[in-house]
Amino acid sequence: MKILWNPWRYEYIKQFSSNKDVDKKECLFCRLQSMKDEEAYIVHRGRKAFVVLNAYPYNSGHLMITPYSHVPEPTLLDEESVLEIMLLLNKSLKALRIAFNPDGFNIGANIGRVAGAGVPDHFHIHVVPRWVGDTNFMAIIADTKPLPISLRESYELIKKAWIEVS
Repeated sequence: MKILWNPWRYEYIKQFSSNKDVDKKECLFCRLQSMKDEEAYIVHRGRKAFVVLNAYPYNSGHLMITPYSHVPEPTLLDEESVLEIMLLLNKSLKALRIAFNPDGFNIGANIGRVAGAGVPDHFHIHVVPRWVGDTNFMAIIADTKPLPISLRESYELIKKAWIEVS
């Protein structure tokens, strides 16, 4: 493999860095914290983190787990926050299994805009339920993702299941 070194490009790339300070008032997760649970689709509020239904889901039941702390990555969290986030991940999996009986899950975090983070300055983990056959031609041909259940109904099913696993 050939490598073409062009270090002068780094000055250009740095100007697009997502690591610049961002006004917390503009942060989605900071804004959600001040909203009512039902309005924000917050499933659970813990001491250090909360679980929220994604309002623009990849699949029905798509949850996000995020700390209250406005930090861009988990290395900046205290151990208590990291532990609570992992415990909330386990509860999320259990609740989603009860609510939707998925065949599997995608779990992940995009750290930094270049990694695909839509909110790069506030760390969060995605928990996406998956089913055999949940992909089809609609997304490819029509640029449309069919979701079989409303956000409100998904939220209510997950809240009910959350109570069962608590």
